[in-house]
Formats: sequence, C-alpha cells, structure tokens
Amino acid sequence: MAARRQLHLGAFMRPVSIHTGAWRYPGAWPDANFNFPRLARLAQKLEAGKFDAFFMADHLALLNMPIEALRRSHTVTSFDPMTLLPALAAVTERIGLIATASTTYNDAYHVARKFASLDHISNGRAGWNLVTTANPDAAQNFGHDEHMAHGERYKRAREFYDVVTGLWDSFADDAFIRDVQSGIFWDPARMHVLNHKGAELSVRGPLNVARPVQGWPVIVQAGASDAGRQIAAETAEMVFAAGGVIGEAQAFYADVKGRAAAIGRNPDHIKILPGCLVVVGATVAEAQAKRPHLDSLVHYESAIGSLSSMLGVDASGFDPDAPLPDIPETESSKSGRERAIKLGEREKLTVRQLAQRLGGYGGAALVGTPRTIADDMQAWLEGRACDGFNVMFPYVPGGLDDFVEQVVPELQARGLFRREYEGTTLREHLGLPRPENQFFRAAGVG
Repeated sequence: MAARRQLHLGAFMRPVSIHTGAWRYPGAWPDANFNFPRLARLAQKLEAGKFDAFFMADHLALLNMPIEALRRSHTVTSFDPMTLLPALAAVTERIGLIATASTTYNDAYHVARKFASLDHISNGRAGWNLVTTANPDAAQNFGHDEHMAHGERYKRAREFYDVVTGLWDSFADDAFIRDVQSGIFWDPARMHVLNHKGAELSVRGPLNVARPVQGWPVIVQAGASDAGRQIAAETAEMVFAAGGVIGEAQAFYADVKGRAAAIGRNPDHIKILPGCLVVVGATVAEAQAKRPHLDSLVHYESAIGSLSSMLGVDASGFDPDAPLPDIPETESSKSGRERAIKLGEREKLTVRQLAQRLGGYGGAALVGTPRTIADDMQAWLEGRACDGFNVMFPYVPGGLDDFVEQVVPELQARGLFRREYEGTTLREHLGLPRPENQFFRAAGVG
C-alpha cells in the first residue's frame, strides 16, 4: 500500500503578512516587517509548527504605484533577505530558509556565492527563489534607462541558472582534505573552472566557497506565464504557484509536471505550493467576519494603487463603478495582469470592487475553522492541485499563531503533516534528492 501523501508547508514572510491591512489589525505588530527580534520569534514559532520553510520574497525597488497608495503600505521597507536569513539561521535549527534573488539585476557569481554561504551557515537549509524582475522601476536602480523585455528576462534567467549551479559544483565534495600532517588543505584536481561564455553571461569561476551542504540549495521558481512554467519544468524543485480556484490549480499542476516529465525529469521532484491566505476562526462565522474587517482597513488610495501595479497601467482614471476596461499588454508581470482580469470577469466586479479585493489580497484564501481549512487543504492535495501551500497570514503574530496552534494539529491528526522533522536539510524536508556534482563523481564511484 502506497504511503499517504503529506502536505508541505512554507510560510510566505515578506511582507510578514500579504494583506495590505494587516499592520492595522487589532493586536498586530505594525513594525514586524523591519523588526528582527519579532521576525526571529515568528521563525521560531513556524519551526515549532514543523513548517518546511520560511519563504522571503524580495523587491529591488519600491512598488510602482502612486505615492498616495504607497504611503499606506507596510511593504515599503524590509531587510535584505541575504542579510536576514543568515541571522535567522543562528536562532533556528531545522526550518528551511528560502530567499528571492532576481536574475535580471544580479550577477550570477554573487547569487551563487551568497546562497552557497547561506547553505553552509544554516547546515543545509537554503533555497533560492529564482525570479525575473517585473517592476520596470528597478531598472533605474541598476543603471539602466529601459527595463528588459519579458522574453529577454527569461532567456537570461535560464542561462543564469546554468551558471549558478555550475559554480556551486566548482569543488568536489571531497576536495577539502585538510591533511594536517602533509600540510595539504585541498586537492586542485578536485576543482573545476567553469569558463562560461554565453549569450547573456560570461563567468570564469571557480566559486570561492566549498560545495553547498545540499549539493545545491533548493531551486524555487514563481513565474506563472508560459515562459515561467517552462523554466519551472526545466529547473525548479519547488514552485510558488499563484492561488485561484481548484480547477485552475489542477490545470497548472498537471501542466508543469507534464512539461517536466516530457524532458525526462521526475515530476515528484517538483513540489508545487500555491500561495494561500488562511484566516482561522473558532467558527466559520467568526472567520468570515475577520476577512471583511481586514479588507475594511485597506484605503481606496492603496487599493487602486495595487490594481495599477498588478495590471501594469495606471488605473486611477478608470470609472470606479464600471467594469474593468480593456488592458493592453505591458512589460510587467503577465500572469499578475491575467489573474486580475480573470477575477474581474469571473465575479463581474467593478473597478472599485476589484481594487478593494486586490488591495487587500486577491489570491486564494481559506477562511474557516481548523477543521474546514484542513478539509480544503486535504481536497487540494488529494485532488492533485498542489503538494502543499505557501501559507500567508492575515496579520502577525495572531494570525500566524492561530495557524500553528490550531490548523497544524488538525492536519497532524489526519496524518497529512509531520509531527516531527525527519531530516535536517530543506531537501530532506521536501523529499528531494541531493544532486550529483556535474563535473566530479563521488569518491569511490565509477
């Protein structure tokens, strides 16, 4: 009899709550996004709940929305992920630590070095969320007058992956012999110089960090466009998928895993975790009352700014009480634009209604008791709509505590989630193999 599938749970923690009104909710920590002791406490609570990973998104510019909206946002400032996560590694022991690093406005050598270092510091708990940058304002922060076109961003990202993983394999696992008697610290024959010269990147190498504990940090991908799905099928080991209705999630799940199988990858080695806002109440009515309260804390200035950002066009001049007009394609996120348009069409929302929904959080949400939330999570898992969830909390600390203290025990009682960590690395939590070094066989093999 096959073992029962279990959920994987990541915690989406930048911002610490995805909901725009979260920082105003009664009992919330308004400064949690930029307060290390509080972030440490949240990471430790998630680890007590046996979460697979603490997932930190990142932005390389202020969100491109009007200042009237931005001034109401708790996402304006945040720690650099590669400064925060090593600090969190020192105050946790098992939870995975995933950070976003853009392939559009970073150098591959820097990304390889930082994530290899994080993997060593955390003893094998690092994950890299490989993304392209959709915000055109980021270009000017890196000396570019024009934002890179969507197709070019993904072309660069695919080559970037090859370079970073090649750099992680610069040294064989047994390269550092540290023989005190002979005085030989490492074996040059077990070092590979990459000498990459491609269409987008030129990187000599080798990396000046030993091969990561996990071989490679776990590769995470978050694009939902056709190009994003393809790069996920080719490279990703975890996919941070957009939420939505279960039918759309099942189609995405089948598409990405089917693409992976078609190129010879094991589909089980890609874990698909949709983002999902979870609001917990003692009763369904109590939970359902929390959501409109949260939404009521989102000012319309902020709401219309969020809609503009998602669409890639200024929506402030749209008639707020009319349906969304035709929206042209831009170089902003295609998947985000399509989700907003489909939501408006599916639920026949006016611009005002759509903005208020998206201004708080417009993605998938589970609102109910621990039992009903577990019912829904189980249905998604068993219906092959996901392998787990990247959980988003309505506010912190209360919303996070509610999930860990109430929903996690319900999932554990059903045999759907671990009671204890069985491994020490993020790969072990996710059931992923450790990749072989592409340039060196392990000692004693072959």
